[in-house]
Amino acid sequence: MTDFAAGSRHHATQSLSSPSSPQTTRASLPRSRLLEALYRDERAGVLAYLKRKVGHEHASDLAQEVFLRAAGSAQLNELRNPGGFLHCIARNLAIDFARRSRCRIVTLSLTENGDGTSLPCQEDRLHAVETKQLLEEALAELPAKTARVFAMSRFEKKSYREIHLELGVGLSTVEYHMTRALAHLRRELAAEDV
Repeated sequence: MTDFAAGSRHHATQSLSSPSSPQTTRASLPRSRLLEALYRDERAGVLAYLKRKVGHEHASDLAQEVFLRAAGSAQLNELRNPGGFLHCIARNLAIDFARRSRCRIVTLSLTENGDGTSLPCQEDRLHAVETKQLLEEALAELPAKTARVFAMSRFEKKSYREIHLELGVGLSTVEYHMTRALAHLRRELAAEDV
């Protein structure tokens, strides 16, 4: 039996056998508190799993994506086995990561100048400018620390470890702020149909 299957079976029997288990009481929590409780209880296990699958360098980023996807799930409040649900997301992200690492696609950043060898058409440039403006507006709505952590990670290209050392906060705090920032940005940009 794999580590993943053993972990999922353990969580499943725990949530079904003990009526006062954390999973039973979690269902009554508001969505934001539920996500915080899941993050606090399951982050270490998800991170350890991802470190084994994709390595230390990429595990933190994928772990944040796990919780971001869980936050967007409509079934979050109804899960009988939230640990298994998170591990399933983690497994799928590890598979996607492996596929992407075999076939890298080059993308252009919204923050780079458009003076490359082939200029984008006017419509694409306009869309990029509008998206950048929406992104800046959404970032301005974030708390200062969350926005700073996001900017260091995405714009300054710093790893979570570098951010943690520079700001003097824990790695889990960096992950928390990134998850919070990405969830907010996803909501705001989806609302604008970007």
